Amino acid sequence: MLLDFTQLILETTRLRLRPPRESDTAAIATQANHPLVAKGTLRMPHPYTPMDARKYVHVAYEGRASGLWLPCLLERKGDAAFIGLMGLNLTPEYRRGELGYWLGVPYWNKGYATEAAAALIDYGFQALDLIRIQANHFVDNPASGRVMQKLGMRYEGTLRSYFIRFGEPKDTAFYAILREEWEQARRR
Repeated sequence: MLLDFTQLILETTRLRLRPPRESDTAAIATQANHPLVAKGTLRMPHPYTPMDARKYVHVAYEGRASGLWLPCLLERKGDAAFIGLMGLNLTPEYRRGELGYWLGVPYWNKGYATEAAAALIDYGFQALDLIRIQANHFVDNPASGRVMQKLGMRYEGTLRSYFIRFGEPKDTAFYAILREEWEQARRR
């Protein structure tokens, strides 16, 4: 049975992970339009326009309603600042999720990605009964790999020229954490 995530909100110490709303489009477009953000993502267009943000919000709503994708807007609790987007794409038949994320450049290197991703991983294993959560990053974006490592994900390998981004082949590193590894880390 698939879940309807349309109203689901997760909270961490500093962040709220909530559904993206139409009123968020200007903030999303502003942060997403940075070339360094686009460079680290697979599908984000550049330049990124308010129309792109509106399309994203619509697709995010549909994904949440389908129960197959849990996209979250990352909002700082103290001032409601939009800091980025993160999601868990689900493959229920294999009890697997794939984590993806990006943060606006002003919010890099503050621990927000790790904090938010930990909440999604906990939700995936606790509420969704997943057995595996995976993620990947371009090898020229090692900061994203450090986030995965901090989450307890294990490096599984690098696939050379796995994706094409802006016309260039991209080597991609793959990571995952299994339910038993997550449970073991929680017992420590």
